[in-house]
Amino acid sequence: MEYNEISKTLNGLNCRSNFTIHQVTEYMLPGLKEPLYLHKEGKTALLVIRPAFELFAGELAGLAGVHAKYDYHHNAQMTRFPTRLHKSLTETHYGLAFSFDDSEAVRLFIERLIAIVKG
Repeated sequence: MEYNEISKTLNGLNCRSNFTIHQVTEYMLPGLKEPLYLHKEGKTALLVIRPAFELFAGELAGLAGVHAKYDYHHNAQMTRFPTRLHKSLTETHYGLAFSFDDSEAVRLFIERLIAIVKG
């Protein structure tokens, strides 16, 4: 899926956008203070969540149309996420990245993530 399609779907799900810097848009889950980032990579886009959700990565990737990226995704603009050393002398923010086949996959992913956050 392309960046604009995912962005439109997130807005339709009442995820609020805080800012966009260098191809990265920060969103908050509706009614929660849980950040996620939409990162534009060429024509495609990745949705990145906190690494604390690694325990649930398999479950989230098991949803229809959802694909987990193999390694952590690093980007300095994901300021609400923890940092670690990665290919440089300074630490960089990182998280778990996912791609999607369609807007239904994004909807399923966000609904499941909200359920996980709420416990």
